[in-house]
Amino acid sequence: MNLNNLKKEIARAKKASTSLLSLTAQERRGVLAKLADALTKNSLMIIEANKKDVREAERSGKPTSFIERLSLDERKILGMSESVRTIADAKDVLFETLEETRRPSGLHIKKVRFPLGLVAMIYESRPNVTIEAFAIAFKSGNALLLKGGKEICHTNKALIALIHKALTEEHVHTDSVKDVSGLEKELTLELMQNTAIDCLIPRGGHGLIAFVKEHARVPVIITGASVVHTYIDKSADITDAVRIIVNAKTRRVSICNALDVALVHKDVSSEVLGLLAVELSKRNVEIRADAESYRILKQCGYVHLTRAKKADFDTEFLDYVLAVKIVGDFEGAMQHIETHSLGHSEAIVTRSKKQTEEFFLRIDAACLYVNTSTQFSDGGEFGLGGEIGVSTQKLHARGPFATAELTTYKYLVESDGAVRK
Repeated sequence: MNLNNLKKEIARAKKASTSLLSLTAQERRGVLAKLADALTKNSLMIIEANKKDVREAERSGKPTSFIERLSLDERKILGMSESVRTIADAKDVLFETLEETRRPSGLHIKKVRFPLGLVAMIYESRPNVTIEAFAIAFKSGNALLLKGGKEICHTNKALIALIHKALTEEHVHTDSVKDVSGLEKELTLELMQNTAIDCLIPRGGHGLIAFVKEHARVPVIITGASVVHTYIDKSADITDAVRIIVNAKTRRVSICNALDVALVHKDVSSEVLGLLAVELSKRNVEIRADAESYRILKQCGYVHLTRAKKADFDTEFLDYVLAVKIVGDFEGAMQHIETHSLGHSEAIVTRSKKQTEEFFLRIDAACLYVNTSTQFSDGGEFGLGGEIGVSTQKLHARGPFATAELTTYKYLVESDGAVRK
């Protein structure tokens, strides 16, 4: 694709975004229901396409965690289908009246929800993003430009073909969803700077986020990048604490809300680390430990153990790696999190109500957890059906977000000939 063609594709998608305004809630639901059915009926075709991407990733030496988030099987495809169905059946937020008032001047004012218009997504190696992004954007009345990573090119073609088929069968123009994957740097810059785009959403690691922040000239919602902490206080239930740490780190290591740093109060450090050593060794987790936790884990005979470097406490690992630090007290833990957090998901394990309240007040992150695994930072778990991502910024969208955050509003004002004095 050259620059001129890309501009034309963006213009067509922008025009299609206007046509989506005439669809009823039932028509939007019909498209999504068709897509949900198509995913399960064509699961073998999707898996075959996905195997090509997996083989290429394996040949290029991608790590296990990367392969895990890239790979699809029937269970994952069924989950994608169920997510689409949940989004389809959810309350329709478009054109709802948010506020309504009558003024002494004779004005009847309604604040009404409308789509953003044309949304562009830049993302990396997660094929489920293709389906969730479409379902949420379409449900909220938005046209969509999808720039998936080259690592999922075969899978993406299969998924977008199914999306276009569902749109065609329900007589909706396929220009409302454009696949613009495989763009060179110059064209990616055009995508980030074309003013026909109403909102740009990058979903990926630090490199992608930094690139978008530097070059985008359209409104952006930042998602993804994180350094996730869990602090275990001396008052914590130790059994719960160990279970929470193991789940937060190992349930899925390749997601942005997986645990990166465990902070442990010195008074319970020997007991906690001893139990963690047993559980994490079963899962081959590499622990990068500060001096005191290294000493304790070495005594436990932990095999996958290295001394932590300064950078390890500012790293989103997305792998079976955990940084561990022993802190002197609650205040030390709070200061560490305040210094190193990227505002995504943070957790504390404690029985203290006072600590809980202070944690909620002080820690500036989108999702705060008490006695809970950070793996729950997910639109599906929050009852949204799916998610566009987890926003780490404060304006417009924060935390897991879906249809409501892909809308804006208009003030609709009527009267019987009112003029202002």
